Amino acid sequence: MNGGRPPATSCGELERLGFDMFARQGFDHTTVDDIAAVAGIGRRTFFRYFASKNDLVWGDFGGHLARLERLLAVSDPALPPMDALRRAVIEFNRFDPAEVPWHRQRMKLILTVPTLQADATLRYAAWRRIVTGFVATRAGLPPSHMTPRLVGHAALGAALTAYECWLADADADLAALLDEAVRRLADGLTATP
Repeated sequence: MNGGRPPATSCGELERLGFDMFARQGFDHTTVDDIAAVAGIGRRTFFRYFASKNDLVWGDFGGHLARLERLLAVSDPALPPMDALRRAVIEFNRFDPAEVPWHRQRMKLILTVPTLQADATLRYAAWRRIVTGFVATRAGLPPSHMTPRLVGHAALGAALTAYECWLADADADLAALLDEAVRRLADGLTATP
């Protein structure tokens, strides 16, 4: 029997190994082959878990989007749409405390690495479609109407701004930042900080 490191064969373990390597040698200087070698698996096995190195960073974003959609679908219809959206965005971005350091590293990569910023365009478009659809349904408008589309773009901007502030301050509370950003958006940005 080989006395080396046992092969990593879970998405979570591959993510952790990848993030460790990104922190040490940078995202652009880490290859899929590097991650697979450290995990003790072949390149083909890596691709059974993730379609690309970018997908490793994003994790189960599709599953998270489905969760956002569910949170919006079960929101209290008596709540104003922006309040329901704010609550859903905060809950969508709530993580187990043990996962927060990984999530902070994930978001730092997503918001600073040019390759991942380009990839984010497609993923954030899916996020906006969910928010736009929710607002359109609540307002009785088609999703193509300007108002739901505007809210989708503005809400994404508010969430990303909260994330940028969170990454800049290790002691910041992400939920509080998201709450403030979406509240200020709902208030029309007229409230004094």
